[in-house]
Amino acid sequence: MFNPFGPVERIPARVWSRMPAKYRRGKRSTWADANRGGELLDCFLEGPSFDRQGRLWLVDVPFGRVFRIDPDGAWELVTEYDGWPNGLKIHRDGRVFICDYRRGLLGLDAASGAVEPVLETVHSEGFKGLNDLHFAPNGDLYFTDQGQTGVADPSGRLYRLRADGALDKLLDCIPSPNGVTLAGGGRHCYVAATRSQQVWRVPLMADGGVSKVGVAIQLSGGTAGPDGIEADAEDGLLVCHLGVGVWRFDARMLPTHLVQPAADETHLTNLAFDPREPRDLYMTASLTGTVQIARMPVPGRPLFAHSQASGPL
Repeated sequence: MFNPFGPVERIPARVWSRMPAKYRRGKRSTWADANRGGELLDCFLEGPSFDRQGRLWLVDVPFGRVFRIDPDGAWELVTEYDGWPNGLKIHRDGRVFICDYRRGLLGLDAASGAVEPVLETVHSEGFKGLNDLHFAPNGDLYFTDQGQTGVADPSGRLYRLRADGALDKLLDCIPSPNGVTLAGGGRHCYVAATRSQQVWRVPLMADGGVSKVGVAIQLSGGTAGPDGIEADAEDGLLVCHLGVGVWRFDARMLPTHLVQPAADETHLTNLAFDPREPRDLYMTASLTGTVQIARMPVPGRPLFAHSQASGPL
């Protein structure tokens, strides 16, 4: 895991905000029975994303909740619905998009809290279980369909919903596709393959197809593989490695830094850079119901939600 050409610098994270006691559930759920061995959970946080007002949005997977945290750390329940929201991103026009494990790709009205389907099936076939999503600068939406896939069933999918509404299935052979992001000027899509402990590089061709998909990063250790991923301004890649922390890899995919979680947290699952302070990295600590923060050496890329042009999606 260590760069042979230099030491890996460790960066301590600190707790920025904790889920208030009034929102903690401490009970079983169908999702936790299948994915957490039947644990009693207060919550399981994922999907951090900043809106234009500097508020951090995130989801609570097992209990179908979406929260919004203001810059001072105060929590607000935006909506609670019958689903398992796994990933969340905000469009530049203010619409909120959710990858829901049970219900597919959803749209959330930020003002009313109403949840509506965007894409529930593909050619009448249901998804395996959507996980995470990423907007390209042109408005194309990349998202992963993970379900219960893994090394014994490498049939997870990577989709692209184009800004004009066309849907492309880019890959259908991934062992547990999870986090997804773009880098290299939009020429490369990176996908976390959790159960094979890898991050895949997916070259995007001029005709919209993919070619010569390969492994950019091979991990080991931890309690599972990579979860959320994000690119920084130097084409480095930030990788949430469950049970370890958050790695930063440079543009050559060599490790340079490791963010170590605060307290007894082992699950830093997803991450987002703060557009107001682009070196500040916010991470969902899923099991303790906290959001942690670390100051990174390189700022994050500008978010699609904060870009100016308007698109048809």
